Amino acid sequence: YKLSVAPEMDIMEYCRKEWRGSTPVAKRMRKGYEAVAQKFASIRRVRGDNYCALRATLFQALSQATQLPSWLQSEDFTMLPENLLSRYDWIKQWQLKQKLGRKMGEISDEIKEYLILLRKKWKNISEIKGPIEKQEACDKLFKNEEEEYSLYEALKFLMLNTAIELYNDDKNGRRVPVFSWLLFARDTSSNPCQLMRNHLNHIGHSGGLEQVEMFLLAYALQYTIQVYRLYKYSTDEFITLYPNDPEEDWPVVTLITEDDRHYNIPVRMCQETML
Repeated sequence: YKLSVAPEMDIMEYCRKEWRGSTPVAKRMRKGYEAVAQKFASIRRVRGDNYCALRATLFQALSQATQLPSWLQSEDFTMLPENLLSRYDWIKQWQLKQKLGRKMGEISDEIKEYLILLRKKWKNISEIKGPIEKQEACDKLFKNEEEEYSLYEALKFLMLNTAIELYNDDKNGRRVPVFSWLLFARDTSSNPCQLMRNHLNHIGHSGGLEQVEMFLLAYALQYTIQVYRLYKYSTDEFITLYPNDPEEDWPVVTLITEDDRHYNIPVRMCQETML
């Protein structure tokens, strides 16, 4: 089993190994890593396939989870696939983990299994009290490819559900966050059906998450995703929050990116930042 999230390594040691040269880019990256190192001691590399944004976010969320989020506790959570499929016929075109041409009932059942798995894993890990044991449980989960990829399918489906809610809210004159307009202003995703066909179906296969989809992921999980964007060092976009006006009670997870495509995770907050 390959571990999807590599063991931790000293952050500045990692930076020195990756960015040796004296080019302006290398200098900027080193400065960026130095800034992150004031808050975090270590970095964990995340496997670089097209799931890496989902992987990094979920890993961080689970490794600091102390309770089951309220949306995971709701009665009708596992009924989501059935409910959506009964209203939107086009969801039959959802592509499940490289397996094409499924019947509608199967899609609904399969996604339901993924959602149940997500709830179960989140509940189990959040109940582990000791930080070392919690970390071991996360490492174990992210070594199990079958389960890990099932969880990403669950997250993608939750993103679709959130997109449908936002789209309908906007159509019905309710206030929606700005990113929602941007999401549906793209030629390739002017409605949830196009978003699914042209974007969500491709995540993990031929593409990763675009910036605007990071907002959608944050809303789906009700988590604030804080990202150190190293190539933006010394600009006001160096630390970007998704969403940029987060709800106060949303937990925060922190990621690092050098290019907005691949994400790694910083771990071990330095003592002084915690105080």
